[in-house]
Amino acid sequence: MELARDFVFKPHRNANKALRRGQEDPLGPLQLLLGTWKGQGLNQIWRPFHAVPPNPPGQDRFLELNLTDETIQFENIPGAIPNRGLLQADINLFGMTYLQQVSDRNVGGGIHVETGIWANVQATTDPQEVATVVRLGSIPHGTTIEAQGSANVIAQAPLIPAVSIMPFVIDNPKEPIAFPESTLSNPTDFRSPPAQLVGVTQAMVDNPNSVLQAALQGQDIVETTVLSISSKLGVVPVPSAGGGVANIAFLAGNAAPNALAAEIDATFWIETVKGPSGETFHQLQYSQTVLLNFNGLSWPHVSVATLRRAA
Repeated sequence: MELARDFVFKPHRNANKALRRGQEDPLGPLQLLLGTWKGQGLNQIWRPFHAVPPNPPGQDRFLELNLTDETIQFENIPGAIPNRGLLQADINLFGMTYLQQVSDRNVGGGIHVETGIWANVQATTDPQEVATVVRLGSIPHGTTIEAQGSANVIAQAPLIPAVSIMPFVIDNPKEPIAFPESTLSNPTDFRSPPAQLVGVTQAMVDNPNSVLQAALQGQDIVETTVLSISSKLGVVPVPSAGGGVANIAFLAGNAAPNALAAEIDATFWIETVKGPSGETFHQLQYSQTVLLNFNGLSWPHVSVATLRRAA
């Protein structure tokens, strides 16, 4: 498709006027993300395991667990991003780029790099949609994501639900399957080695979101902006259309996948925390689950972190 010759990111006159009048930032609920955030968290992933001699036949999985150090940088895109309309007038998105880098806290070494864009999407009439937020991400393994959803503000700390790492038959999450690797007291060669597991507890494995819940203990959170996004249609209340995951051929496979990233669901909480002297600061927490499909099952890949703005 040929791009329109006038396609260019440039300051949007109406947005600038709104800012001068003290009205809503065109980034909407995303404006609090701007800056550099640093913190720690937990990464869990069931990796497919290619069982060749002398490895045991039928062993299709390896459980990796990492305590993490993380940095996310959000930078404003200086201007409107025009989207051309046919069934309704053009709309403008406003957004920011991001760079996420995650390393293993115990043994060092990078375990995740992701680049992408977060954008604020205005309400539309055709299709009839309320305002949404969207994350467009690219992962070097060969996967790209588009996850769209809702944003709202609550005058309290977030209610962070439990999350499970137990796999299940594809499209049948109500019947999870337990595997011995997820019980830390079970000796196995198919889980992260002891040096990598320092500080990892069974409670973390049973519910990775317990790491986030523990970080909130003793904090006075006066307001939380909640961003809920999904690549699967209908998972969050809005939107009714939009979203998806794409994989390179190696991941998608032919008759069966090697490790197909099938779905991503994530919630980001931007919390306003009140300190002991009345000062406030922002804290960013997130919980993300990616479903990796291989050998007939969906294997949850859960990542969580608590970060504070460093710059």
